[in-house]
Amino acid sequence: MPPNDFKKAVKHRLVDLEKSQAWLCGEVTARTGRYCDNATIRRVLNGTTKRTPIIAAIREILDLPGE
Repeated sequence: MPPNDFKKAVKHRLVDLEKSQAWLCGEVTARTGRYCDNATIRRVLNGTTKRTPIIAAIREILDLPGE
């Protein structure tokens, strides 16, 4: 999934779940044990970082299809 499609899917899913990006950061940190903040999520959504464990956690948390 191209970065823009992934970004749209994440944003739409957060709206559907009525959750915030801050909530997503907390969930990612809890699942991966890695520090995650809004800047990390922004870089992942913009495609400027390829942090595979974080991307995988986002897909799992939001129930998004794999690439």
